[in-house]
Amino acid sequence: MLRAIQDGLWIAPVPYRLYGLPIGRQLVVARLPGGGLWIHSPIPVTAELRAELAALGPVRHVVAPSGLHDECLDTFQAEYPDATYHATPGLAQHLPKVRFDATLSDTPYPEWADVFAQHLIQGMPRINEVVFLHRSSRSLLIADIALNFAPPGPWWFAAIMRLNGLWGKFKPSRLGGSFMQDKLAVRRSIDHILKWDFDRIIVGHGRNIETGGREAFRQAFAFLP
Repeated sequence: MLRAIQDGLWIAPVPYRLYGLPIGRQLVVARLPGGGLWIHSPIPVTAELRAELAALGPVRHVVAPSGLHDECLDTFQAEYPDATYHATPGLAQHLPKVRFDATLSDTPYPEWADVFAQHLIQGMPRINEVVFLHRSSRSLLIADIALNFAPPGPWWFAAIMRLNGLWGKFKPSRLGGSFMQDKLAVRRSIDHILKWDFDRIIVGHGRNIETGGREAFRQAFAFLP
């Protein structure tokens, strides 16, 4: 179920539907210096996932990087109650059944400060997405600020995505654009991220960009002032 990106970094893509659309989603797992595991965007815990994570190490930190990535957190916490749970700002008040131990910001938690850089996207308070840079693999981890749908896929899904300008393009969705309350602030955040050294983009929904990610990211947000 887990696919290695490089030593110490894995992904687990799974099916996921939103309003009937098969947009998919994926878990990201990183090994921290102490041997524990860092989890980004939990997915349903299956017997297969449970066994593969156990073979890699203990789950130490679980990150909810976006106000829209709130599913599976309660069931994941029931499975891994000893982990430290990190919420993007504002999420904890909407999920009282989940115990959050820390709030994400621009400052990495000490246990992963040597592994990740991170930035809270400004100007989008509805989702308050925190983007991460996995330094050693030069991978940017995003959740909802941009999507990347491309063939293969059902013809009807491709048609809907084309109507929304999203098929075969890495870019924000119209819904994502509607969350941008302060585009100048968003632009400052994008410029901050573009100073990072990354080549790959691991997306929350759609296909990962294996190379050329920094230029793709720049072009996706070129519409901002």
